Amino acid sequence: MSDSHTQIGSCNSPRVFSLSEAQSLFPMVRKLTESAHAELEPLRLKLESMLPTNPALPRVEAEYETIVKRWVGKMERLGLVVKGLWLVDFDTGDGYLCWKFPELRLGHYHGYDDGFDGRRPVGEVIDELDPDWAHH
Repeated sequence: MSDSHTQIGSCNSPRVFSLSEAQSLFPMVRKLTESAHAELEPLRLKLESMLPTNPALPRVEAEYETIVKRWVGKMERLGLVVKGLWLVDFDTGDGYLCWKFPELRLGHYHGYDDGFDGRRPVGEVIDELDPDWAHH
């Protein structure tokens, strides 16, 4: 068996990204997320309008869950950390480059302990901290 798939990593091993690596992967991440979102949206609207007694409810819920799990699996195989629905982090080794659909670019960063609310523009962080991950 060849080792050609090792760089993808397993579900438990997010990879560490430099800014340029994260940016080069980003269009694929956005595209996968966009298509999963488009697939999920009609189901979400359907679920919102269904009564709890609707016999089709479990089937629609299962379909919804399948789409979400498939998206999560794809993100994890790419080495990303999934923080919520349509919310992913690229681990830089000292914090996360953070993206939430439908943002157009990978424009935010937060430390390991800060979370989504503590995120700041990437440019500001680079100017202030000059982190290693910005140079590779």
